[in-house]
Amino acid sequence: MQIIKTILADDHCIFIEGLKTVLSKAERYQFDIVGTAQGGEDLLKIIRRKPADLLILELNLAGIDGLEIINTILRERFALRILILTVYDAPKFVKSAMKSGAHGYILKEKGIDELFVAIQQVLSDQTFIGEGVQLHENGHARPTIGRQQTDFHLEDRFVKKYNLTKRELEILRLITCAMSNKQIAQKLYISDQTVSVHRKNIMRKLGVSNTAGLIRVAYDFSLV
Repeated sequence: MQIIKTILADDHCIFIEGLKTVLSKAERYQFDIVGTAQGGEDLLKIIRRKPADLLILELNLAGIDGLEIINTILRERFALRILILTVYDAPKFVKSAMKSGAHGYILKEKGIDELFVAIQQVLSDQTFIGEGVQLHENGHARPTIGRQQTDFHLEDRFVKKYNLTKRELEILRLITCAMSNKQIAQKLYISDQTVSVHRKNIMRKLGVSNTAGLIRVAYDFSLV
């Protein structure tokens, strides 16, 4: 039986314990849980100290969220397969995670069988998108003019409600495209530190603590 060194990251301790139990029943693999984390900072410490084959990751983590974790793993070139196991089914989250470097994306509401299929796929260097996970919005396209008018009013309401500057709105849009601080800085011809300050200010104004929260608010206002 193949031994898979595995890290589990979720914001709920009880869910982590349940996931351990589920993985212990696998027939094809033996999962060696080398670390668990409920927050992003703790997760990065584990990744950097304990070599692993697989990371099963919830996007909504305290501090540094899952999307930022994926970017860090890609940037620091860890040989780690990433399977997203989350409650977030919005296409923007899916696209951001996969663009950042995740290898699979499944929803917590689905069955155990899908979890094991997803693990097998990502460990085989393949991409897996689970049942119910969509990369595009449902519904019929609205007329172009109507959509432009709606977006304009939504954006205006959004900016006024949260008192965002034009630059902050610009940076928020780039954040929702899964761009790192460095990439945003290069695109806007400003420093990484300036982007970091803007990101913190945007989070403070929107009342969120991580990138997933930023994307969720932007998605709710149809900005992305």
